[in-house]
Amino acid sequence: MTMNIRKIKLTGIGLAACLLSVFLGSSQTPETQEKGFKSIFNGTDLEGWEYDPVYWSVKDGAIVGEITPETILKSNTFIIWKGGEPGDFELKVDYWISEQGNSGVQYRSDRFTEVPYALRGYQADIDGGNRYTGQNYEERKRTTLAYRGQNTRITSQPDSITETRGFVERNAWKGLNVVSELGNRDELGALIKKNDWNSIRIVAKGNVMQHYVNGTLMSEVKDEDSKNRMAKGLMGFQVHVGPPMKVMFKNIELKKL
Repeated sequence: MTMNIRKIKLTGIGLAACLLSVFLGSSQTPETQEKGFKSIFNGTDLEGWEYDPVYWSVKDGAIVGEITPETILKSNTFIIWKGGEPGDFELKVDYWISEQGNSGVQYRSDRFTEVPYALRGYQADIDGGNRYTGQNYEERKRTTLAYRGQNTRITSQPDSITETRGFVERNAWKGLNVVSELGNRDELGALIKKNDWNSIRIVAKGNVMQHYVNGTLMSEVKDEDSKNRMAKGLMGFQVHVGPPMKVMFKNIELKKL
């Protein structure tokens, strides 16, 4: 069968439209999909990170944190990004965690110098049982600032209480004020896959911090506690004390706002 091909002269917008129609549906580069994001992990080694090599390594293009029966932890340990102290930012991470795992994405943090490789500050919580994943927990400071499914406003402790732990009850900050409910805690937890990869996204802008898992907002905190809040700080990942476990992180991309 003979086909007649009609020649078409394309310029300017016409050419762009034609090319768009040709390539529509094809995979795009990460730069096109998420403008402004930059990878902070090279996928090969841990250059640019500070860590205890007993617990952290790279395997199959992912950062791996692992506790074995021979390496049980006495204190939480972190792998710390050495690239700066972001203030306003968006962070995207894919993670996998074992059923007994307990971990988190640490940000706007400072060093807890009493323990090697330790951070203190905001954390997007992650656990293998999905009891806490998505909540905002402040490591070694005010503890829980928002449970999964909560939009909260955080206020300071009274002037008479100088130690932050003096204003903590049942592992939650007493200045946690629920503004609204984002959804049912268990129903939101059901959106998080067990024994599989999930994506977490943190948006920190001003004194508002949002934690998304698989595209769904899990918690939001407006931190009005001028005594204790942090506007910028270190970033990293946690391996928590407990039974043998494994957590993996990949596709780690940061955009400064």
